[in-house]
Amino acid sequence: MMKLDKIVSADAAIALIRDGDSVSCSGFIGIGTPEVLIEALERRFLETQAPRDLSLVFAAAPGDAKERGLNRLAHRGLVKRAIGGHWSLVPKLAALATDNLIEAYNLPLGTISHLYRDVAAHRAGTLSKVGLGTFVDPRHGGGKINALTTEELVRVMLIDGEEWLFYKTFPVNVALIRGTTADASGNVTMEREALVLDAQAAAMAARNANGLVIVQVERIAATGSLDARSVVVPGVLVDCVVLAPQGSHVQTYGTDYSAAFSGEIRVPTDKFVPPPLDERKIIARRCAFELPLGGVINLGIGVPEVVAAVAAEERVLEDLTLTAEPGVIGGMPQGGLDFGAAVNVQALLHQNQQFDFYDGGGLDLACLGMAEIDRAGNVNVSRFGPRLAGAGGFINISQNARRLVFAGTFTAGGLEVSVHDGKVHIDVEGRTRKFVHAVEQITFSGGQAAAKGQSVHYVTERCVFRLQPEGLQLIEVAPGIDVERDILAHMAFRPLIGVVATMDARIYRPKSMGLAAVLQDLQLSDRLSYDTERNTLFVNFEGMAIRDMADVESVRRVFEAMCSQIGRKVNVIVNYDGFKLDERLIEPYDEIVAALRAKYYATARRYSTSAFLRAKLGSTLQSRQASARVFETHADAAEFERSRPHLVKVVG
Repeated sequence: MMKLDKIVSADAAIALIRDGDSVSCSGFIGIGTPEVLIEALERRFLETQAPRDLSLVFAAAPGDAKERGLNRLAHRGLVKRAIGGHWSLVPKLAALATDNLIEAYNLPLGTISHLYRDVAAHRAGTLSKVGLGTFVDPRHGGGKINALTTEELVRVMLIDGEEWLFYKTFPVNVALIRGTTADASGNVTMEREALVLDAQAAAMAARNANGLVIVQVERIAATGSLDARSVVVPGVLVDCVVLAPQGSHVQTYGTDYSAAFSGEIRVPTDKFVPPPLDERKIIARRCAFELPLGGVINLGIGVPEVVAAVAAEERVLEDLTLTAEPGVIGGMPQGGLDFGAAVNVQALLHQNQQFDFYDGGGLDLACLGMAEIDRAGNVNVSRFGPRLAGAGGFINISQNARRLVFAGTFTAGGLEVSVHDGKVHIDVEGRTRKFVHAVEQITFSGGQAAAKGQSVHYVTERCVFRLQPEGLQLIEVAPGIDVERDILAHMAFRPLIGVVATMDARIYRPKSMGLAAVLQDLQLSDRLSYDTERNTLFVNFEGMAIRDMADVESVRRVFEAMCSQIGRKVNVIVNYDGFKLDERLIEPYDEIVAALRAKYYATARRYSTSAFLRAKLGSTLQSRQASARVFETHADAAEFERSRPHLVKVVG
């Protein structure tokens, strides 16, 4: 059987696109953006006025905020409709949308990623809770950008009494994607790409619609020479392969090529230059106090990017798993025009898989930017009059992270801040208020978050707010800041004000904050809960890891502080489910526990679902003649307590 050679010129491939086609384009800023194909499409239109009336579909905006990427296609007549997740990097295309010259939608980036899969599978659409209460909710606009756009792509569905959003699928006739190497049969690998994105899903969507898949690559291999396990897009999905001219296939818009971005090498994280102590670092430092050691985290664009640098400077980066929405797991995400790439990654997922993880609550913490905030805790980062930024992955991430921190300066436009003598000084106040009566567009719904009990903080250089069911509450103020003069005078509403703490002084000093010990103590404190009526201290060690002597010392410090404050011996119940104890630390850890028991405990009951840990800890503690038992379940521990009338009862 004769095999076709799929290698063609860019112009020959683009000539196959017809009027009215729906064209999806890969790319996360410049990563995975098929620039040669986009240039050829623009060139054909300018020379022939064809093809016309295309519908463009993109998840993350393939563009550089100036001329490159989909900005090249912002010509009247070429584009009729655009469905995009992120728009700020394609301002020329966004101008067509805001000027009411094309039909345009802004849908969540992750949802568009999922729609590619549903289009490929010929499903009716994507069912999700992502977007409820935001501008994507049809009761708040349905993601439509202008008056010209009338078709409803999103509707509310009630299933078993719960509200869901149903995102309708749309046709994908052409997929423009990018890879590293292809053979003449169209098999594509991505070994030098920083991300794999949704290339496979988009190609499958177009292929299953009897459409066209065009891939741009930087090199051609002999047929049959590619490792099958390295092929990301199989040749059965590909119609045309275009070899990019040398120098036109850059890895990102900021970097021609980095071996660290493609995972060929790992780089030392201790060589990064610490950022200066300005307002961005101040905010990032306060946000860093919320980092969950051992947790999975997403950091957004802007000030949140600095949190990674602070974590590296404070030597806690290795205790965190940072992620980025296009598929990065672990390592250190990059910023600017390299955003989306990362160094020292642990794994690289397809973008739609990453959003499966995010949407399902996989993030322990997300730290995101904020532009407008109102008294209900709503946040707008997507639309400001004629300026269309788009939601990107913001809605998916903010709505589903277990804990959420918004980060940004208190005001904008000319703000000048200095730090000296351990205090914040507002040298020049910003011209624009960010805390407003009502946000222009709801990208994050404070009401939805409060209703489900999501932990949400809003961190600025001068104060911190927390989301309560009644709205925003001022909880911390920086040293040197006057509440009336520097905060309330620049807000369009008065927040809830109760007990207001002073922000940690270490944030405003140039030397290291000693963050590792701070986080260990803070997070260990969060694991302790004292029931005064029953004189019982509940300790949740679930998933906790004791890795070094600093962790052991943290246990001693936190328990001593809590028990000293209680002022009498307490009954202790500990959850050891998923607890990890380094073999080298069994002896010193046991000595600490024995000392605490002798001084502060009336009784101690422990439980775990790990039989191995029960045996190990139980025998160790018994060898010290400690009055201790390790139970398999919480119910067993509680029943034991109830069976001993001289001990307190366990509830929960």
